[in-house]
Amino acid sequence: MSTAAAGRSSGISGLPVLPKKLTMPLRRDGMNPVPALARMRDEDPVRRMRRVFGINVWLVSGYQEAKTVLADTTSYSTDIRPLLGVGTDARIGGLGFTDPPEHTRLRKILTPEFTVRRLTRLQPAIDRIVTERLDAMEHAGPVVDLVHEFAFPIPFLVICELLGLPIEDREPFRKLGTARFDISTGGANAFGAMSQSRAFLQDTVTRQRRDPGDGLIGQIIRELGDEVSDEDLGGLADGVFTGGYETSASMLSLGTLALLRDPDSYAMAGRRETVDDVVAELLRYLSVVQITFPRFAKNDMELYGKQITKGDVLIVSLSGANRDNALGPNPDAFDPLADRPSHLGFGHGFHRCVGAELARMELRSAFLGLVQRFPQLELAIPPEQLRFRDLSIVYGVDALPVRLSPGTTAQVSA
Repeated sequence: MSTAAAGRSSGISGLPVLPKKLTMPLRRDGMNPVPALARMRDEDPVRRMRRVFGINVWLVSGYQEAKTVLADTTSYSTDIRPLLGVGTDARIGGLGFTDPPEHTRLRKILTPEFTVRRLTRLQPAIDRIVTERLDAMEHAGPVVDLVHEFAFPIPFLVICELLGLPIEDREPFRKLGTARFDISTGGANAFGAMSQSRAFLQDTVTRQRRDPGDGLIGQIIRELGDEVSDEDLGGLADGVFTGGYETSASMLSLGTLALLRDPDSYAMAGRRETVDDVVAELLRYLSVVQITFPRFAKNDMELYGKQITKGDVLIVSLSGANRDNALGPNPDAFDPLADRPSHLGFGHGFHRCVGAELARMELRSAFLGLVQRFPQLELAIPPEQLRFRDLSIVYGVDALPVRLSPGTTAQVSA
């Protein structure tokens, strides 16, 4: 087999290291996208990056250009299997990797579970989980790692409550979380972790088919019965986990860091009348989901003056688009009081995150609780010692040592 043929058969998941040029949209300088991304967006918001396996890869980094691509329901496919080198009979779970009419059918199953009315039943559980984690922080203090004690446990436990995972399943499932978003060693590890977590949830669905739990999985089984297959439900549950765990954890950790740099905004996050403005601006400013699922052009077309060829891959940079000047003056500044257009932190169009309202509920409850419990919270190490997750589709920080109140001297290694 030729090298080219081998590359096509193994796909991007077989690359030991991704080409450096393709990783540029995932690189940051602290919490900010690297300057090269801004230059590219300002000069050429639809830019051909390079060819991989004979396929053109385009980066869309402008706000309006991103909205145009993401809102287009007919010109692109999100079926990622050809890029991964996965056979046509394989199933890649989650709504993000499906096209209409399959996407429409699956989203119709999931959407009713994410209405405001149904999610309201989770609010007491969210508040309880936040309070328990704040108690744990207070007990572990005076200096704690906010990532370990607060940012990761909250969304993980909320997702477990939402899905209805029994207590004994939660720890092995947690270990599969972070690796699926890390492409620093190429695609193999990330997609391997994705397959393992999907298999775990598939087994959970099979067991709940016999004895439905009281969470989302059991609820769908009770309502739809054999109308939804174990494979479909496992894929949907995996998509819920993918969209709701690492993303919210990174929002809580990086969001806290951003607020600690701006005491006025930190105080605003502790007031019910202003916390929603803070959360919305954090979602825009941080754009922890840095890029969207790839879009594959179904036909030759012109996009903002560029000739796109059938089969070309388009990657939308949410971190780039959310810092576009189209979002108002000084978009690189964090300003909860600014009057800005709708951000793209949850995506846009028919692939927009179905769990957006749940994420806002978590963030609202968590920041309110954190600021009210620890109004004098401060970073416990010099900012330059923080280690960020370079080359992760979901951007984050490895550890965030914080001091619960001024004057304490305990040390936590970053």
